[in-house]
Amino acid sequence: MEPIKNTIQQVFEGWQGKNKPVSSDEPGAWLKKTLAKKALSHVKLYNFRKGILSIKVDSSTWLYYLSVQKQDLLKKMQRESEAIKDIRFSLGD
Repeated sequence: MEPIKNTIQQVFEGWQGKNKPVSSDEPGAWLKKTLAKKALSHVKLYNFRKGILSIKVDSSTWLYYLSVQKQDLLKKMQRESEAIKDIRFSLGD
């Protein structure tokens, strides 16, 4: 039987993504390929469900900027994967 310490460590590493490489089929990889480095520091992937990518933005300025760029970003992400149907930005941590 495995010690609980090892199990907990594996769970935390799984949450942080340390055990698996980022594939091009993951929303995080789409963001990295699509957004500029400066923009990446202001966004956080929140959810990806039913083709809708939900992204939290740290300020209203970035929320506005990304909302204006939404259609262009969506087209670029759809070149990476057909799974994405829409992007939704919201203000949050």
